[in-house]
Amino acid sequence: MAQQDTDQQHAGVLPVDDDGFVIDTEDCEEREAAYRERGTSRPITVVGNPVLHKECKDVTDFGDELAQLVDDMFASQRTAEGVGLAANQIGVDLKVFVYDCGDDEGKRHVGVVCNPKLVDLPADKRSLDDGSEGCLSVPTAYAPLARPDYAEVTGQDEKGNPIKVRGTGYFARCLQHETDHLYGYLYIDRLSKRERKEALRQMAENEPRYPVVAND
Repeated sequence: MAQQDTDQQHAGVLPVDDDGFVIDTEDCEEREAAYRERGTSRPITVVGNPVLHKECKDVTDFGDELAQLVDDMFASQRTAEGVGLAANQIGVDLKVFVYDCGDDEGKRHVGVVCNPKLVDLPADKRSLDDGSEGCLSVPTAYAPLARPDYAEVTGQDEKGNPIKVRGTGYFARCLQHETDHLYGYLYIDRLSKRERKEALRQMAENEPRYPVVAND
């Protein structure tokens, strides 16, 4: 699909469809590689680090420093073999996340969202998916967690343009998971006490496969 005329759509990083949602499924390999190759991989912060347990600051400067952060996030995400990464997962107190995630139809999505907000959807657009969930900040641990199988997020791209992102299935879970991070919530915060304890046990008994920041 060709990018639509800029007099019809905003001149953002990604083109948008007829409903105004970003088209994040085109040129995924090239776009992800370009971000990643400019970036430097950083270690992942883990549960217990204060930056993960508070709401992050809004992004207000969409300049070179943010661009470098985004590149570093893609590099860090690839090192950790993740499908989404929030800025506070590499210790940065800003509302931005990146993603490289497939949906349940096999489509790959790659993009950046700053200052995300989940759209409160009507009941007829929501059906719960009780699949398993994990987190790079709770390494080696997984637990079932029911989330809506469709999600919409509003926010800005890395240049400050307003954007809307939507996803189904696994990608919908990713959008919700990463937005949660930026408001101080880990997925284990949505589990029962018993399930949370089990997830932390899994984490304690296994070694992460990527560099992490040890909590003091």
